[in-house]
Amino acid sequence: SSNIILTNTQIHVSTASARETPLYKAANPIILPKSGLYLEKPSQEWLHKQMQRGLHLLGYKNVSDKKWTRCQHPRQTYFFKTIDTVFTGIPKSGCSNWIEALLRADGQYTEPLDPKQVYLVHNKLSQKNRMPYFQKHEPHLASIMASSFSFTVLRNPWTRMVSGYRDKLSDEETQGNSIRRMGIDIVKEIRGVEDDTLYPTFEEYLLYLIKYNGTNNIHFMPQHKILCVPQASYDFILPLEYASVMQHDVWTHINTSVHLLSSYDSVADPRLQTSAIRAREWFSAISHDIVEKIYELYKVDFTMMNYSNFSDPDFPLPLHKRDAK
Repeated sequence: SSNIILTNTQIHVSTASARETPLYKAANPIILPKSGLYLEKPSQEWLHKQMQRGLHLLGYKNVSDKKWTRCQHPRQTYFFKTIDTVFTGIPKSGCSNWIEALLRADGQYTEPLDPKQVYLVHNKLSQKNRMPYFQKHEPHLASIMASSFSFTVLRNPWTRMVSGYRDKLSDEETQGNSIRRMGIDIVKEIRGVEDDTLYPTFEEYLLYLIKYNGTNNIHFMPQHKILCVPQASYDFILPLEYASVMQHDVWTHINTSVHLLSSYDSVADPRLQTSAIRAREWFSAISHDIVEKIYELYKVDFTMMNYSNFSDPDFPLPLHKRDAK
């Protein structure tokens, strides 16, 4: 087991071997990296090994099955028959763009799609690709899926939380649809006021997560709870932060020339995108006690990709290069 220890200058993780390893060194003040730096992608060997470390925290050992029709959140795992590909889409981890691209690669969708309307892929466009459809109408395909190419996309939990808040709970105008009922409930629970014109602050959103030990809302729950584990293992793992340089590996596996829609953020370097900058600012203003409790809720997600802390100059990237040293 491991515990996060916050100090004024860095975050350490203390392990069962009593060795303290400084994972996140804070720059004081934080110096942002220069834009346009080459992003050296992590290897699949490192990604799979790191994911196993995260799953070991849950007691899952050497997950290797391919039982895709038995996922705990089956609506988030899709099968595309023509390209013989299984994909688990995690909300707020780029899943809309990936599903849209996979629908095009599968020949199901050919019309141009406005990036602001990408939410349409979650409705009628992809209903027959979700696992519940196959469970009900084509259960015989389960054996075929066992040999299909499979992949998923993960994201740094700090930026995912910020993105989810901005898109679903704040009064900021974004490309998604807000979840007003949840926002109103947060204000009522934390502020003690029921008013459908009020929006929760970011800190109130975090306090709500702590109070209820997380949430069952698919946009905010830990990513490992959405993955199809331990029922299945993935052939390819892709950190969202490396989508620009790793998506080509996915398309090569599938043998297609499609590509992802442009990011909603015009900045290519993930370290300089809006949600990363907001995460640095917002979490730095939150008390260490709250940050520690939030980390504990999402510890498995952080471990699965050895994700950097918001105080790290390379935030929000995985720390695979430092692992290699």
